[in-house]
Amino acid sequence: MTIDTVTPAIAIARVDPDRDAALVHAWLTHPRARFWEMTGIDADEARAYLTRVTDDPHQDAWLGRVDGKPLFYVETYDPARVLPADVLTPAAGDVGMHLLVAPPDGAARRGLTSEIMAAVMRHCLDPLGGLGADRVVVEPDVRNAAILSKNAAAGFRVVNEADVVIDGIAKRAAVSVCTRQDFAASPLGDGPAAAESAHLDGDLGRRAHRHLVAKAIAEFAHERMIAPEPDGAGGWALRVPDHDVAYAFSARVLPLEHWAIDEASIVRRIGGAETPLDVLELILELQTRLGLSDELLPVYLEELSSTLASAMSKLQGARDGDAPTAAALLSADLQQTEAAMTEGHPGFVANNGRIGFSLSDYRAYAPERGGRVRLQWVAARRELSHLSLGRGLDEARHLEAALAPDERTAFASRLADRGLDPADYHLLPVHPWQAEHRLPITFAADVARGDLVPVGTGADEHQPQQSIRTFYNLTRHGAPYVKVALAIQNMGFLRGLSPKYMRDTPAINDWVSDVVAGDDAFAQAGFGLLRERAALGYTGDVYHRSHVDSAHRRMLAALWRESPATMTAPGERLATMASLLHRDHEGAAVASALVRESGIGAEAWLGRYIDAYLLPLVHGVLAHDLAFMPHGENLILVLRDHVVERVLMKDIGEEVAVLGDRGLPPGVERIRAVVSGREKALAIFTDVFDGVLRHLSAILETDGVLTAERFWRVVAGRLDRYESAHPEHARGLTGDVDLRAARFPHSCLNRLQLRNTLQMVDLGNQAESLLYAGEMDNPVRR
Repeated sequence: MTIDTVTPAIAIARVDPDRDAALVHAWLTHPRARFWEMTGIDADEARAYLTRVTDDPHQDAWLGRVDGKPLFYVETYDPARVLPADVLTPAAGDVGMHLLVAPPDGAARRGLTSEIMAAVMRHCLDPLGGLGADRVVVEPDVRNAAILSKNAAAGFRVVNEADVVIDGIAKRAAVSVCTRQDFAASPLGDGPAAAESAHLDGDLGRRAHRHLVAKAIAEFAHERMIAPEPDGAGGWALRVPDHDVAYAFSARVLPLEHWAIDEASIVRRIGGAETPLDVLELILELQTRLGLSDELLPVYLEELSSTLASAMSKLQGARDGDAPTAAALLSADLQQTEAAMTEGHPGFVANNGRIGFSLSDYRAYAPERGGRVRLQWVAARRELSHLSLGRGLDEARHLEAALAPDERTAFASRLADRGLDPADYHLLPVHPWQAEHRLPITFAADVARGDLVPVGTGADEHQPQQSIRTFYNLTRHGAPYVKVALAIQNMGFLRGLSPKYMRDTPAINDWVSDVVAGDDAFAQAGFGLLRERAALGYTGDVYHRSHVDSAHRRMLAALWRESPATMTAPGERLATMASLLHRDHEGAAVASALVRESGIGAEAWLGRYIDAYLLPLVHGVLAHDLAFMPHGENLILVLRDHVVERVLMKDIGEEVAVLGDRGLPPGVERIRAVVSGREKALAIFTDVFDGVLRHLSAILETDGVLTAERFWRVVAGRLDRYESAHPEHARGLTGDVDLRAARFPHSCLNRLQLRNTLQMVDLGNQAESLLYAGEMDNPVRR
């Protein structure tokens, strides 16, 4: 086994006691090796010592050569068999290490010991050519200043100082550990760029900037904040005179003022000289036109920087072969598809803000990483928390669904061990980030009082969903989704979860479910719901006793939602609807691949999708004054033979609204928002036509699958069919909802975020918070 570096050539091989004893004996008995406590042994004792080490299955002895000359001795061992558990908690993948460098023969060679230490660490950590350790453990004498300094340079962290006896030798040891990441980021490692920031690569950065510049120009132009002009040569130009900057590009302007920009065509010039694309610079150049205040500019730039970093990370995954192609996603399961999504919200430019996440948090919890996460659990005193349950669900059945038997037993035992009665507490799941950053700090007083009692890590593994604070249970098939609070800033909101709203969530879901179940039109479309059956919120904190409604009131709550895992028949496959707007790293679109593989033709495929997706939403608005929030991550598609058969709607409690005066049960009243017929129609125009179908139409046109004109003709034809089948609902309950009007108000999302990136809308009065940019032509007008 050898590990080489460029200069010098360093090789490490196992010790042969008979061959190497005399050499190692000379090193061990030199005064420089006094901390090995073997300066008085003779050659036979040295041979016996090496033999004992090499014969021990839990140790190894290694001889290192530099440019062919023997210059160091290394021992590796299993720390769990050497160090007491109270000194160091062992971990899988630990390797212990001792290093002895030969005394200099003549003038010392500057930097040689550092090169040897680096080679030894690579030998221990390298999973291919070395021992593949996850963590290296050392326990030098605390008096050995030279090796302590060298260990620090290699990334070791002292975790304990303890009196230990090893091989009969007593010492005060500086027990230290170094992970692969610690070493890589250390002065002797490859440096932080290689270890922690490999995705922040120049080539990946250029690609990510180009993509985001294209999206920014397209969406800002769509929302009429900027106005590209024809350049006279078949292309388009965006000029920023006060910055002497101009952008030139090729694009097609499609219905709903959708700018389908050819990313590769974009050129940026300053004073006539071509310069690299930079989405952050673009925002600075357009700040005045975007109406972005000086106070919020840095916040928006940080969210956009996070989006840029996320884009680079996704591109790195593709470069490393970890990203599935569009073709592969045609047979992927739901969670493989969830993790493959790269775009985020199709309309927002800064859509992956996640302010509060570190790089390690991103890698652990970002949906596109597809990681496995175990939730933390806390017991919340019953009289200071509220558990709401859906119709027909009692607490015992809820706990059976929410927790595995071993979890329930363990958490109850841990409460009892503290002298607490488990019956006095509800069990609340907490996002691991929230458990680390909020629970022991923001709620320190509650934990100290025993009103909140951390009870440990759950057993089930979960995968983060696109909505980032929702988790899918990977361990127990059919177990409910879990949605928890997460106090990070993302896309215009702090992603909390309101205990106040949670009280009514199951009742709202039951009511909506009754509406859907009692209407044959929903049943004929196969429209289904993933009901939120249970919700729990903690309100015993001081923030709930203050006079100000703040984000601090939305930091400890959870809900449990039905899983779609048990809702398919043989031959059916689940996929997030966001996948219809996904292009892979090679530029291939999932929607186009589905159409081609279905074999039924583009118009027939689209018609089936419109029947399953759009028409139930239209029926909800027209027949029931009921509006859903039907963006890509809120819909689960059920496909058969690559065709959409039906859809399952989720996120009911927080994102459904009743837009009229129809009667509602008391617990459901909070979702009422009485608006005019013109505003009711926006539930379709803005959220479906502009928010989803505009982007899908552009993908199919760009790919040559279906022109935008034919696309919207199919949509209009399906609406005609609906009106013929339900003439009594054609204009809604109040007779003033016209989905075939010539024009409709142009409600803008990026304008909201740019106005206040900290809170885009007032959640209690969303309709009054909206921003408009005139009107748009309706592509399905009569």
